[in-house]
Amino acid sequence: MSFTLAIVGRPNVGKSTLFNRLVGKRLALVDDQPGVTRDLREGDARLGDLRFTVIDSAGLEDATDDSLQGRMRRLTERAVEMADACLFVIDARVGVTPVDEIFAEILRRKSAHVILAANKAEGRAGESGLLEAFSLGLGEPIRLSAEHGEGMSELLEVLTPLVDAADEAAFEENTPQLDVDVDEDGESPNGLPMPTDKKPLQIAVVGRPNAGKSTLINKLVGEDRLLTGPEAGITRDAISLKMDWNGTPTRIFDTAGMRKKARVQEKLEKLSVADGLRAVKFAEVVVVLLDAAIPFEQQDLRIADLAEREGRAVIIAVNKWDLEDEKQDKLRVLKETFERLLPQLRGAPLVTVSAKTGRGMDRLHDAVMKAYEVWNRRISTARLNRWLAGMLEAHPPPAPGGRRIRIRYMTQVKTRPPAFVAMCSLPDDLPESYRRYLVNGLRESFDMPGTPIRLTMRSQSSANPFKGRKKSTPSRLRKHLDKPSFKD
Repeated sequence: MSFTLAIVGRPNVGKSTLFNRLVGKRLALVDDQPGVTRDLREGDARLGDLRFTVIDSAGLEDATDDSLQGRMRRLTERAVEMADACLFVIDARVGVTPVDEIFAEILRRKSAHVILAANKAEGRAGESGLLEAFSLGLGEPIRLSAEHGEGMSELLEVLTPLVDAADEAAFEENTPQLDVDVDEDGESPNGLPMPTDKKPLQIAVVGRPNAGKSTLINKLVGEDRLLTGPEAGITRDAISLKMDWNGTPTRIFDTAGMRKKARVQEKLEKLSVADGLRAVKFAEVVVVLLDAAIPFEQQDLRIADLAEREGRAVIIAVNKWDLEDEKQDKLRVLKETFERLLPQLRGAPLVTVSAKTGRGMDRLHDAVMKAYEVWNRRISTARLNRWLAGMLEAHPPPAPGGRRIRIRYMTQVKTRPPAFVAMCSLPDDLPESYRRYLVNGLRESFDMPGTPIRLTMRSQSSANPFKGRKKSTPSRLRKHLDKPSFKD
């Protein structure tokens, strides 16, 4: 799609609602509180027969300093410069404000095509604001109601000639998409499904607030695409960016910082955390980003455990490593703490990085690709059962109540993550410790460190399969039995 439309305007005029209407999904968070959107979010818009890229931006505020509002404004102005046209949205119920007038003048200078829209114009409440919009000197305003879908045909009429006249050279897409199914079956000839432009490797970066997630992604992308700063909790939406990471097509998700559940009181923060958890579910590799100054806090452990329970390949990345003085001693302590507090992720990669300087990014890429390969690993049934025979001989299953548990054979039923089924005589009586013994053996023998492994014990009955069936009489005998007897 070569045409790009940026939606701009003051906070709380309905930009994100209009964005969701155009893309047909609830990708952007929407709330009555102003200033919900902070980063640039791109999506594939559909309006009638038109297909184009739409950008949701932060609310324009009259601030030019290094405050949070000033940084948000600079990011929005960047979206205006990169877009082919701008949809300037005002609130018809409020009318034209002095801030609207300031930004109308800015848009006249920076954008070749400015479309004026008066949102929330349903009913009589928006009529006066619709008339006031003419005073901005941007042409006739479009009367919209993003919430109810009114005015979409008028918007289609205005956009059609602009989209048709757009250059055919495709604009490089960075389309965020959360609803992407992980392909369980599509594998390459060597057993590993290689990422492609249509199905890139999906990575979610998660962690506590102010761990440096947005800074890390900006460094990987090579430009300031995400809003960063010293304030904790800047990111609210789960924003994704598409990039080529050392030759690997990648879609990387930036998520909101996750605090302890008891501290999350506001509705907006709950929505942000839920959006981040949703990104984890659709990711293939999850990078848990820690702060080197305060690593392995209780919330870090919960986040890592969540990724493991969701069955995702997990990488532990320790950020702000450039601030550490005693690096070797600190690294040794980190590895010991990791093995002690997260035994379910034993062997998962632990990588030290600096999002600020870019140190460790190559190591992070290698760790991600290794974890992805292990996550997709398939082991033949013959190799599994040779291994199982050795494990049973070295440590036979227990015999609860004097009855020996027999494990007859094992097979791998799926990948992503690796899942195995073992046929067992008494599956309910097998202790959890023996199950862990087998899982740890799988990790060590088949080089699967860190990845979640699912092992299911299934009963294999040796009883007579015909037991309990009703006996039937052969048809040729039934004819003789049905004949009347003349002995009487």
